[in-house]
Amino acid sequence: MITPQSEAELAEVIAATKEPLRIIGGGTRSVVPMGNATLLSASGLSGITLHEPGSLTLVAQAGTPLEQIDAALAAEGQRLPFEPMDHRGLLGTSGTPTIGGVVAANVSGPRRIQVGAARDFLLGVRFVDGAGRILKNGGRVMKNVTGYDLVKLMAGSRGRLGVLSEVAFKVLPLPEVSVTLVLKGLNDAAAVTAMSQALASPFEVTGAAHWPGQGTFLRIEGFAGSVTYRAAQLREMLGGEIEEGAQRWAEIRDVAPFHAGKGDIWRISVKPTDAPGIVARAGAEAVLYDWGGGLIWLRMAPGIDLRARIAPFQGHATLVRADASTLAKFPLEQPETESLATLSAGLRAKFDPRGIFATETDPLRAAAS
Repeated sequence: MITPQSEAELAEVIAATKEPLRIIGGGTRSVVPMGNATLLSASGLSGITLHEPGSLTLVAQAGTPLEQIDAALAAEGQRLPFEPMDHRGLLGTSGTPTIGGVVAANVSGPRRIQVGAARDFLLGVRFVDGAGRILKNGGRVMKNVTGYDLVKLMAGSRGRLGVLSEVAFKVLPLPEVSVTLVLKGLNDAAAVTAMSQALASPFEVTGAAHWPGQGTFLRIEGFAGSVTYRAAQLREMLGGEIEEGAQRWAEIRDVAPFHAGKGDIWRISVKPTDAPGIVARAGAEAVLYDWGGGLIWLRMAPGIDLRARIAPFQGHATLVRADASTLAKFPLEQPETESLATLSAGLRAKFDPRGIFATETDPLRAAAS
């Protein structure tokens, strides 16, 4: 494995390579067969470059551990607003989540329904493309750009277009109080209806999840007086009981119900109103709804082609965890439409003209971390 210690060294390595590269961050995602690709880790590019609490801005090198960033922000009463999940429990890995990995996969947790995704708080990026060129885009304040909006393009690119070396974020203050309204006994359809009503209300719900057998959970955060009022109003509208604290949301964020046990793990993004019907067709062993029903986590018996089973559907189904035989049969990501595949190929030809970045959609079946 190659671990450059600086952006300049990273550029030299990429420019000189003649073999495919598999880009990893902290190694928190599953390792699958990678053919003749060489592992290139961004973990050597580590450290917070700039933190200006007054301007709600943080800049860090891509290999900076996420826990280091969380600690620095918490010391100033701040946080990353989009609540990135920790994949280690779900995937059984032991690496260290990095901020570059978060950006590369656009990792966003339950709060996405209210504040947006990781890409929505990304102010700027620096990265090295497949030709070994150091590119940068954006800055320390939110602004429009001409040509390619590389900030948005790199978020979720999963190592297809380049290797991130530095990222800049807008951050937000930590909430003073967090409470959860818990509704018991709802079936899936009723839970999605309740979550939709809560999210459409004026009470600023920052999390809406349904865990069958456990309950339907609606989170409210902010200043104490405001949270007390809004939670009471939401309870009057929907019923339920108030639960203090935020620990349950870490479990939902990290899909804790699926950490133990065997089976394939799928992640489906759909319209919330379509979710109960899709789950009914899937025949899953277990299910967890997040994002008001727009995100479904499913645990399936091994080897089932879930996409074929629930077709036709509007959305994306991603295979997150499976054994080697299943990984050999099914693509990890939802196959692209012809027009989108053409666009993606054009972008990769522009930023990776030699085709050296191996990703999960390539024959090498290597996943970016």
